[in-house]
Amino acid sequence: MKFIKKLFRNEDGATAIEYGLIAALIAVAAISAMQGLGDQLSATFETTSSTMASTS
Repeated sequence: MKFIKKLFRNEDGATAIEYGLIAALIAVAAISAMQGLGDQLSATFETTSSTMASTS
């Protein structure tokens, strides 16, 4: 119980939560960007593969 009271008075906990939220937002943005890039890369490989198959 003393730990919880001490945690509420301590400002470091709030700062850690803020940094955690910022890291989570950056992760979501990175995942979204990589997902779009992955779709584009997949389409490029499919085009290359079909071109190579048709010329063989």
